[in-house]
Amino acid sequence: MSPADLALVALAVPFAGVALIAVAGRHPNLREAVTFGVSITLFLVVFSLGPAVIAGERPAATLFEMLPGLPLRLQVEPLGWLFAMVASTLWVVSAAYSVGYMRANKEGNQTRFYACFAGAIGAAVGIAFAGNMLTLFLFYEALTLVTYPLVTHHGDDEARRGGRVYLGFLLGTSIVFLLPAMIWTWSIAGTLDFRPGGLLAGRLEPAVAPVLLALYMFGIGKAALMPFHRWLPAAMVAPTPVSALLHAVAVVKAGVFTVLKVVVYVFGVDTLAALGGAEWLTAVAAFTIVAASVVALAADNLKRRLAYSTVSQLGYIVLAASLLTPLAVAGAALHLVAHAFSKITLFFVAGAIYTAAHKTLVSQLDGIGRRMPWTMGAFTVGALSLIGIPPFVGVVSKWYILQGVVQAQSWVAGAALLASTLLNAAYFLPIVHAAYFKEPTGEPHGEAPLPMVIALTLTAAGTVALFLFPGLPLAFARSVAGM
Repeated sequence: MSPADLALVALAVPFAGVALIAVAGRHPNLREAVTFGVSITLFLVVFSLGPAVIAGERPAATLFEMLPGLPLRLQVEPLGWLFAMVASTLWVVSAAYSVGYMRANKEGNQTRFYACFAGAIGAAVGIAFAGNMLTLFLFYEALTLVTYPLVTHHGDDEARRGGRVYLGFLLGTSIVFLLPAMIWTWSIAGTLDFRPGGLLAGRLEPAVAPVLLALYMFGIGKAALMPFHRWLPAAMVAPTPVSALLHAVAVVKAGVFTVLKVVVYVFGVDTLAALGGAEWLTAVAAFTIVAASVVALAADNLKRRLAYSTVSQLGYIVLAASLLTPLAVAGAALHLVAHAFSKITLFFVAGAIYTAAHKTLVSQLDGIGRRMPWTMGAFTVGALSLIGIPPFVGVVSKWYILQGVVQAQSWVAGAALLASTLLNAAYFLPIVHAAYFKEPTGEPHGEAPLPMVIALTLTAAGTVALFLFPGLPLAFARSVAGM
């Protein structure tokens, strides 16, 4: 099978999974076996594309043409493969976690949950392998729509309110900012096909570049740049496996992935650097990083603290992209991977604590490390990774971003990274200290169900493995940056 055919198979597998899960819905064991089977199949297909892509091939296939010159087109390049690999890998682990969580908490509508989860992964693969901005946009919107039932899963007033904010922000930013940016790009370039060096290279006026860039950056609402970030904490009403999907596997990663695609393949790093149209973006990203960290510091609800931590960490990727240096762009691509493994670990832990101990507040976690040592050990690993302490993968991506800051001589970016690192330590380390060094409170309990503990242990181990063996993601990240 050719690499182009494999790309089509990768797109088809999760959507086929939606239908198979629906058919198996009355038989929980079969439904969950189908979920595992489909997720593992997708992982193997995406992984098999890697050697061709790193060797310089760009497998491509046209689905159909919507309008003359506007095809729905797939093309696999290094950044897209990296995103698809993260999504497919973490889907396998999330499937195991979800079985334990959904059964232990006796959640309703489980067939709809698993089917929508598969649909979300399918949309993420479509985004990852999009060969032009139109294809990316359609799958980007599909991702919003298919995750809405997951956000509103519980069906109560709080879930519906959170769902309205989620849908309003993401569809609103797309319609008001992103769609006009695409139309403007088409009018300038006559194409929406992604191109190395940027499809707008040599076609932009200096006065136009910052305005068009602003439409794109604020139109990509899933990247959660302030002030268009409120959908993310609002979506925390969803079950924890959904929070993991939103924060680590698909949704926010689709946002920052799209930011990188626009900077590298629509504008072009050299074009933006020559026109000087990205300085404002550095300032906005720096503000988002620090402000979100301050809010996280004050949050007592654990998932809310993690949500604002995500807003801050996404800011790292946007900040790095805005610096327009090869090292910073490579660091941004690496941080997409590092944050995914670290943050999914933390959300898995939050769900495990809720399931085993029915606790949701940071102030309730005294001594919990003594009762849930595997869970809190994983939390410690994820937290230290996001702070940027070795031997965890977060330090690798932060090191590249820091080198990009020095290369760009941006003191605003450097100050934001320093402040954020200190704030990360301030809102993560007290949780770790209280978990191990304070007396336990509440009723005695043990670990969460075994599938959940296995999943969070595997993702925590992944943050260590990626630090020790960063070669594969680093090779793809350097390729994205043209290094």
